[in-house]
Amino acid sequence: MIVGDLKKSIQEALKTLGIEAPKVELEHPAELNHGDFSTNVALATAKIAKQKPRDIAEKVVAELQKNLPNGVKKIEVAGAGFINFYLTKGFFAEEVKNIGDDFGKNKNLEGKKVMVEYTDPNPFKPFHIGHLMSNAIGESIARLTEEEGAQVKRACWQGDIGLHVAKAIYALLQMGDDPLNIGKLGVAYVFGAKAYETDETAKKKIDELNQVIFEKADDAVNKLYEAGRKVSLEHFEELYKSLGTKFDYKFFEGIEGREGVPIAKQALKDGILEESDGAVVYRGEKVGLHTRVFLTSKGLPTYEAKELGLNKAKFKEEPNLDDSIIITANEQSDYFKVVLAAMREIMPQVAGKTRHIAHGMMRFSDSKMSSRKGNVITGESLIADVAILVHKRLADRDLSKEEKDKIAQIVAVGAIKYSILRQAIGGDIIFDFEKSISFEGDSGPYLQYSYVRAKSVLGKAESLKVQPWDGRKVEPWETTTLERLLYRFPEVVERAGAEYEPHYVTTYLTELAGVFNSWYANGKIIDAGDPASPYKLALTQAFAITMKNGLGLLGIKVPEKM
Repeated sequence: MIVGDLKKSIQEALKTLGIEAPKVELEHPAELNHGDFSTNVALATAKIAKQKPRDIAEKVVAELQKNLPNGVKKIEVAGAGFINFYLTKGFFAEEVKNIGDDFGKNKNLEGKKVMVEYTDPNPFKPFHIGHLMSNAIGESIARLTEEEGAQVKRACWQGDIGLHVAKAIYALLQMGDDPLNIGKLGVAYVFGAKAYETDETAKKKIDELNQVIFEKADDAVNKLYEAGRKVSLEHFEELYKSLGTKFDYKFFEGIEGREGVPIAKQALKDGILEESDGAVVYRGEKVGLHTRVFLTSKGLPTYEAKELGLNKAKFKEEPNLDDSIIITANEQSDYFKVVLAAMREIMPQVAGKTRHIAHGMMRFSDSKMSSRKGNVITGESLIADVAILVHKRLADRDLSKEEKDKIAQIVAVGAIKYSILRQAIGGDIIFDFEKSISFEGDSGPYLQYSYVRAKSVLGKAESLKVQPWDGRKVEPWETTTLERLLYRFPEVVERAGAEYEPHYVTTYLTELAGVFNSWYANGKIIDAGDPASPYKLALTQAFAITMKNGLGLLGIKVPEKM
């Protein structure tokens, strides 16, 4: 690879000059007119060599000029001592020719097995926008990790027992025998949550119900519980399908979570956990954190204890797991610090392979939505609302209703995912409905439309039987910004995967789409009288492949029409 060849040549030049070289770093200059690669090695070695950085750079360039690395057109010294490399037209043409379906893949994690846990909705509660954020981020991280060669297992942890369930069941017991559906469950949860906060009698009954549900002690309650659980899980499956996610494992607090009870009790015996007013707690203060309860005074497991059961189950199901990644909102960061601290004492091997990644919140008009208070925007309602806006944009398109419905769904999900993945994971995002569905600029639909435009050109070429580029020398042709950006895609993917940051891919694709659309607008691609037309067609195909692969890593589908 050109990067390896350049680094080797630089190291050999420094050795010839008698300069002790640290690790040679290459990066892309911020401005394309400053070259394709740049190194600051002269600045990094100046102090050791006791020479001016620019003098060292000029000597290094002189050595490199003696045997110019393959694919390098010219080398220049810039500024205080940067060395800039410009690659040849032939190099980029060869790269375009080699862009195929696997473009972007690497083998950095080959042989590794990684579990990514994300989404984590709770039956009996709405699938809210926080779950949507977790799903978009988790699915993209899972795909990036697969792109690095790892075997990825997708997991979802669902809270099918707990106080939230008791609140919903309490309300359902008073709501009559109307057919149970997801809407009724949502109303029941809000009603029960309000009763728990405002009515002491209701609070007592709900606490009792929580114990009954956990112990499966009442047949009528059990029947209602199972029915509500079934409705919730079926609804979640519909959403997963729409979002393009298929989980390998679905863990439940009512199953794996129960296994946390004996683990916590054993940790109590081992002196890791301790009793406090009848409850079992972990004293986080000893590691600079805070105390958290693992078992209540009634012996019920809290989220903390259930987490122990879950993580033990993960490594039981996949004993050769190399890494376990958990993705949640950052409001759970302090919780996970304590849980992981306790795990490092209770099950150190599991904790050593477990990592928590926290994301920000999605907000509308600077307000956070809450399923407890009933002003929640659910995941499906957000998708539906965006789809309606997309439909309006498609109103004048020559498409059937069925095509418009399908496109609107794909574009709506893509718009939301792009809005979530366009910035670093840790920060909050403000979702803007109008900007999210724009077919121009910084949006998911813009990227999808750019892909569709490229595919349209390729389809036209096929219908006209225009012959594709045969790989021979391209004349007349000067390398464009498009080739120079396309070449960088694997590097972007590698960085995004290594740092668990999909926004690098999003940013890159947005820039790439802008460059392609400008290039597309400034000249004909299919032109029988243009000897470069077959190469332009190959370049269009390379763009379409890169865009599809990149959007795939973001979990965004590409429609065939828009």
